[in-house]
Amino acid sequence: MVDGWRSVALEDVAQDITVGFVGPMASEYVSSGIPFLRSQNVEPLRINFEDTKYVSPSFHERLRKSALRPGDVVIVRTGKPGACAVVPTSLPVANCSDLVIVRCGPRLDPRFLAYYVNSSAAHHVASHLVGAVQQHFNVGAARRMQMLLPDLSEQRAIAHILGTLDDKIELNRRMNETLEALARAIFKSWFVDFDPVRAKMAGRQPVGMDAETAALFPDRMQESEIGEIPAGWKTVKIGDLLELAYGKALKADDRREGDVPVYGSNGQIGRHDECLSRGPGIVVGRKGNPGTVTWAPTDFFVIDTGFYVVPKKGSRSLHFLFHALRTHDLSGLGADSAVPGLNRNLAYMSVQVLPPDPLIARFDALNRALSERVHVSALESRTLAALRDTLLPKLLSGELRIPDAEKLVEAAT
Repeated sequence: MVDGWRSVALEDVAQDITVGFVGPMASEYVSSGIPFLRSQNVEPLRINFEDTKYVSPSFHERLRKSALRPGDVVIVRTGKPGACAVVPTSLPVANCSDLVIVRCGPRLDPRFLAYYVNSSAAHHVASHLVGAVQQHFNVGAARRMQMLLPDLSEQRAIAHILGTLDDKIELNRRMNETLEALARAIFKSWFVDFDPVRAKMAGRQPVGMDAETAALFPDRMQESEIGEIPAGWKTVKIGDLLELAYGKALKADDRREGDVPVYGSNGQIGRHDECLSRGPGIVVGRKGNPGTVTWAPTDFFVIDTGFYVVPKKGSRSLHFLFHALRTHDLSGLGADSAVPGLNRNLAYMSVQVLPPDPLIARFDALNRALSERVHVSALESRTLAALRDTLLPKLLSGELRIPDAEKLVEAAT
């Protein structure tokens, strides 16, 4: 054992360990109120606020035992047992269900605990799952969890080192979300809502657009089979623009370690050493999660739950096709099967508004720059995550000392 480190049970250094509300909740959810976290909101080292539920203040008051406050550590019991995160200061009041809640004592740093539970405690969590139908991690097992603990100052130093990497990864993720949202917003404004055309019809300059780009838009509308569209534009079938080619079967056990990302209907699911299509490209969910549209920035492999897009002659912009596909309700074009699936022949019949080539080229140039920034940021995050995963067990075991780790992180960031 490292000098100054001691072996303790979590219950010996926690102020309190309890469990979130367990019971039916559907009738208690309201449109706004007190945030109510569930297992799907807790990811390793991060609270995911997508699909957050809310409860009334009166219901929250009745559930004081499961009330959360910033600095509490929450551990998933069911679904992905052991996933653990710290409640952030941006969530001053909240409640939860089916989570183990740890309130740290004065000798335990919350972020250090979260790193420990997500890594070194994985074996303890896996070996203490109970339940025949749906396994879960119970509060008793959490209390008995053994930890190798340095003093508080060293805990905080370790958490700071690892947190520096994770904070940069999180910053990159948020920046990429913003850039991707910007690209979607531009496509919708230009090619779905026709905002620049409507502005010119009203005698106004399109907002935030240079004169050269604005000149590519007409100043009137025309009738089409789907209603009014900009003058000079046309409507085509999706099948006239692209082919949805079938992915190839590839079991997880057959994947060989490599740099080629593997995609299925839920996005990237791993890596392989062989590519099926040259990148960049577009993956469309076929089975399981039909209709999802994912951008592949590099050479890629698509398994048989997905299609990949092969542009037809004259389809000059993959970026335009990517965003166009996302505006169609592909998930509703199901195949006649027990497993939800996308019928590509129905997808081919969907009608797409097609602007002139110069305007598509202008959108492509703009979106290509945004996409490249997203890709570079994602590569940086992958490198940082690999460094974090290398440092994590060594720091938590005392094998790597803090000054040496700080030098590695400084060089990477």
